Amino acid sequence: MSWDRVERLIGTDNLARLGQKHVGIVGLGSGGGFVALSLAMSGVGHFVLVDDDVVEPGNVVRHVADNRYLGRPKVEAVADLIRQRHPRAQVETRFGRIEQHADMLDGLDILVVGVDGENAKYIVNQMCLKRGLTAVYAGVYERGEGGDVVVVRPYNGPCYACWAAELRESLGTDENQAPAELDYGMIGSEGTLEAEPGLWLHVVRVASVQADLALNELLKGTDVYRTMPANTVILANTALEIVNGQISPPYTSVWVDITRDPNCLVCGEPLRNQLVGEESEESMSLADLVDATGIALEDEAGE
Repeated sequence: MSWDRVERLIGTDNLARLGQKHVGIVGLGSGGGFVALSLAMSGVGHFVLVDDDVVEPGNVVRHVADNRYLGRPKVEAVADLIRQRHPRAQVETRFGRIEQHADMLDGLDILVVGVDGENAKYIVNQMCLKRGLTAVYAGVYERGEGGDVVVVRPYNGPCYACWAAELRESLGTDENQAPAELDYGMIGSEGTLEAEPGLWLHVVRVASVQADLALNELLKGTDVYRTMPANTVILANTALEIVNGQISPPYTSVWVDITRDPNCLVCGEPLRNQLVGEESEESMSLADLVDATGIALEDEAGE
């Protein structure tokens, strides 16, 4: 196979750099599977894949895996597809939940978070803070109407917990103006993002941005690295009221810079030493996060 076109775009040295990078992906559903394959096709050479689900008939119309992989773990299916596109790629698979495989985060250059459940995202957040590991999170709104992607750099911006609490409350448009309210009509009565199905093409529009931002982070310090307007992008697949009273046309986006909350229950200064010290990832109560953020934690299976 030839990497000529990728090499011409990013350069020989940068392609070699990507070949040495180690990427972890937690959640190999409709979005995570697409991100994994996209990064492999961009030249990333090392992967660790974590998921506890198998490919079912209902997944096939919303997943990179097809009928050949029915009944097989998604990690195995995606690993096989990566090797088909990038034969030299090194792929490690972990079948199970991230809580059972915390060690997979050690030695990574970046983590892609493709899980739906807020519970799992908070657990991953604590693990990444402890290791100083940058993570890229994505969420798709109900019926695929839109989604958001955020790059979380430990202690250089918000952690996932304070990001989620802030994003669902307000959007600062100008430091001299009152913040405009974000319209999160897709949030259910329990405070969680509704997980109603959408078309795969709408899911992968969000996943494509997640993959691109992860790739950009891997190229930080090179001549092809791009500085983004903010740490969060909110995407509209349909006409969507992202900012209260303002309809964003289809296929547009709004950039939002969420700042770190110094009093955050997870990344705030009073708890920072505890988190990066000897305490385990499970040492902090997830119930406390519910009280702090107002967002319910529940397991939601991805596709």
